[in-house]
Amino acid sequence: MRILVTGASGTIGGEVLRQLLAAGHPVRALTRDPARAGLPEAAEVVAGNLAEPDTLTGLFTGVDRMFLAPAFAVARTAEQVVAAATAAGVRRIVTLSSGAVVDDEPGVEDADYHHADEVTVERAVEAAGVEWTHVRAGEFMANTLDWAQAIRTTGVVSSPFGKIASGMVHEADIAAVAVAALTQDGHHGAKYVLTGSELVTPPEQVAAIAAAIGRQLRFEAISPAQARASWQAQGYDPAFIDWMLGPEDAPLAESDFVGAAELTDDVERVLGRPAHTYARWAADHAADFR
Repeated sequence: MRILVTGASGTIGGEVLRQLLAAGHPVRALTRDPARAGLPEAAEVVAGNLAEPDTLTGLFTGVDRMFLAPAFAVARTAEQVVAAATAAGVRRIVTLSSGAVVDDEPGVEDADYHHADEVTVERAVEAAGVEWTHVRAGEFMANTLDWAQAIRTTGVVSSPFGKIASGMVHEADIAAVAVAALTQDGHHGAKYVLTGSELVTPPEQVAAIAAAIGRQLRFEAISPAQARASWQAQGYDPAFIDWMLGPEDAPLAESDFVGAAELTDDVERVLGRPAHTYARWAADHAADFR
């Protein structure tokens, strides 16, 4: 059984790669630039770009299972990529999707759906006639690595919506569920929605990082307008800013979100243990904040 991991230099793909190698599975890892990716020597690393199918010649030869991510990189070419994979003998595909995808949500099939890329990839895989599993991950705990520079230099994290609790999920849990679906039977047709085991607010996240690195840190609540200006100055994608804060002429309010987050038990059902806490994630990543 040879497993292909796409997005192998990404947060989730990289963790899937490491867990598969640790379990002794032969893995082929796809990345656009092997020389810069720094991937483990135990992996068979190949160059290619999912958005450019012509670069994938021979990629699927000898592969029977595939982890397919990230959606934005393959959405435009999803049908071509999946067709090439299945023609070469891939018989099981696990996708990294989004927990925000809701099957019965109005407009889910529309081109302007808020996670249209993920839906496009999911549908292409479902139509391929292979075993499939969708790993619909919620907000990554790893997103808070964006705070690392501010924590190292000022000890202050400035962010809007400080009262909003999130069921953030550890990348190790996302990867472990994907690895289970790749290597074990019984996951065909599953759409796992992954969250952590608890709801945590940004100030609680900052407190967990402070405990992990042994420093005093402070959370500073800022307005959505201040956040927009800061993110624009840092070059964030305007679509991302509007997704997080709402459009500039109709900004979201904190009251729109408080109490809206939900937890699932899919991590525990698949892995037989609770999802990791944010405190565990902070301890795992303490070096990133020092």
